Amino acid sequence: MLKQSTLQADFNQRQPIVLRRPGLVDYTESFELMKQFTEQRRQDCLDELWLLQHPAVFTQGRAGKAEHLLSVGDIPVVQADRGGQVTYHGPGQLVVYLMIDIKRLGIGVRDLVDKIEQSLVHTLAAFGIVSAPRPDAPGVYVGDKKIASLGLRIRQGRSFHGLALNIDNDLSPFNRINPCGYAGMAMTSVEQQLAGQDSKDLYRRVEQRLAADLVASFGYQQTQLLASLPSTNTLREDK
Repeated sequence: MLKQSTLQADFNQRQPIVLRRPGLVDYTESFELMKQFTEQRRQDCLDELWLLQHPAVFTQGRAGKAEHLLSVGDIPVVQADRGGQVTYHGPGQLVVYLMIDIKRLGIGVRDLVDKIEQSLVHTLAAFGIVSAPRPDAPGVYVGDKKIASLGLRIRQGRSFHGLALNIDNDLSPFNRINPCGYAGMAMTSVEQQLAGQDSKDLYRRVEQRLAADLVASFGYQQTQLLASLPSTNTLREDK
C-alpha cells in the first residue's frame, strides 16, 4: 500500500493549479470570495492562486491595533481575519492569494511560509534584486527595507489570504501607518530598486515570474489560467 505522503505527492503532480488574474478588484469583494471559497470547496477542489491588485485600502489583521493607524486620511480601513497588523494595498502592488489545501499537500504552516518567502526571493533575484526573509518580522526585505508582506489564515487545513509585493505602486501611503505594526518601517519596491532601469511592462513581467516560481515551489506540473474570480453563484453550484 502506498504511504499517505506518496499519495499526496502523486495528487500534487497529477493536478493543475488554477491561476486567476482578474486585474483590479475591490478588497472587500475578494475577501468575501476567499472566505466562501475556503468554506465551500470540496476535497477534490483544485488549489488556486489569485493574482490581482486592489484600489487604495488599509487592511487590519486580527491582532490589529488602532495605534498603528497614524493618519489614514481618505484611504478606507477594512478589518480582515488574516494574521498580522496593518498594511497598505494599492494599484501597482501585486497581491497573491494562496487558496491551498496544505493538509492535502502534507505541509505545515512553516513550510507554507518558507515556500512563499523563497519564491519571492527567487523572483526578485531574477530582476537583479538581492532580498531575504527575516526571522523577527515576516516578509521579504532588501537590506533594512521591506518589499513584500505576508498575511495568512488557515481554516480546516486550507490557506487563504497571502502576500503583497510592491512593484511600481505609490509607497507614500505606508507613511500613514506603522507597516505591519513596526514604527518607522521603511518600504521599497521593485521599481525603486531598479532605479528606473528595465521598467518596460515591469508589473506584468514580475507577476508572471512570481506565479511561475510559486507554482514550481509547490510542485505543480501544469496550470489553468482564468481571467476572473469565481462568482458567488459558481461557488454555490460547486458546493
